Amino acid sequence: MTLPALAAAVPVHAPDPLALVRAARGQIGVTRRYAPAYVRLAYPDGDVPLEQGVCTDVVIRAYRKAYHCDLQHLVHEDMARAFSAYPKRWGMKQPDKNIDHRRVPNLQTFFTRQKASLPVSGRGADYLPGDLVTQMLPGNLPHILIVSDRRRDDGRPLVIHNIGQGTREEDWLFGATVTGHYRFVPRSQSRA
Repeated sequence: MTLPALAAAVPVHAPDPLALVRAARGQIGVTRRYAPAYVRLAYPDGDVPLEQGVCTDVVIRAYRKAYHCDLQHLVHEDMARAFSAYPKRWGMKQPDKNIDHRRVPNLQTFFTRQKASLPVSGRGADYLPGDLVTQMLPGNLPHILIVSDRRRDDGRPLVIHNIGQGTREEDWLFGATVTGHYRFVPRSQSRA
């Protein structure tokens, strides 16, 4: 393959997955508390205070910073269009822009509907920097994390997440049962 053909095959507008990793890593030492309480948020681009949050807030903030992609807006709009496709475990009768994007099962549904779902495997090599992984923690608690570009000596990637002690980068890819694997590349979106 000639160099010009290779250059033409790579979309210029494709988001850099390392930008997502850097944006998530930038929350380490800043988001120091795990705070799962329901909070009324601005819309669009609403957020809880930066020093606190949950696992989904790491993902939401990383997408905003890296790609100017507002998952609060995208998930809310998709739920408004297709509410019946989303889980009903919270007894909701309609979308709630304050919380829907902060719930792992809703993000799983959204990423699947966006055709961003990949096979789950037990091989660390199958998970690339910037991939999203969902897990089920003991007590049936869903969790989400971002795969890092840093790896253990054996090649297994570290992850960036907030599992209760603030945002951290650590060896947790297989720390709990993996329930989903996603590679979400946001399309361009106009912002309000």
